[in-house]
Amino acid sequence: MEPTNLLRQIEFIKEVDKLKYILRKTKLLNSDRNENDAEHSWHLSLMAIVLADHANAPINLLKVIKMLLIHDIVEIDAGDTFIYDTQKNHVNTEEERKAARRIFGLLPDDQANDLIAIWEEFEEGQTDEAKFARAMDRLEPLLQNTSNNGGTWNEFGVNYEKVYTKKQVIKQGSERIWQYAEQLINDSVERGILKK
Repeated sequence: MEPTNLLRQIEFIKEVDKLKYILRKTKLLNSDRNENDAEHSWHLSLMAIVLADHANAPINLLKVIKMLLIHDIVEIDAGDTFIYDTQKNHVNTEEERKAARRIFGLLPDDQANDLIAIWEEFEEGQTDEAKFARAMDRLEPLLQNTSNNGGTWNEFGVNYEKVYTKKQVIKQGSERIWQYAEQLINDSVERGILKK
């Protein structure tokens, strides 16, 4: 490998350190501190390792972990869009694609192309790996909000219907985890921390 490749890789590593400064709306479990994107990505990756046996189909776990570690890197440029945002849709935007090209483009071409493809696969959500990775991405905030007595649901006036609709993505990656998540949602209504 050329020395210039190493320098490009080091530049990428320095750039993605910025992920630690991107704050999410959701707070850490049992905490009043907002989670940052780096913490979120690490937690999802560990969740995938622990919960992989519950995937609906056999998955390439390394690919899932790669997806989870890089899926929010674009937020360094594009910022974090709250999943329940009423002004900006939480979808793969041109702004995010531009960010992916810039940030992953710091790497040598073969690595850049590989990570962009994995990022796109996650965003499209069609493969078994992407479905499971997206299930983890939707499960973690549910765990956080239920541990924080409604957390961002109450803070931003998010109701049962919105939560239930957004969290159904979990079912595509894991029916078993969806059953657990659905019960958490229903229990949250009964506890009065999620309004119908």
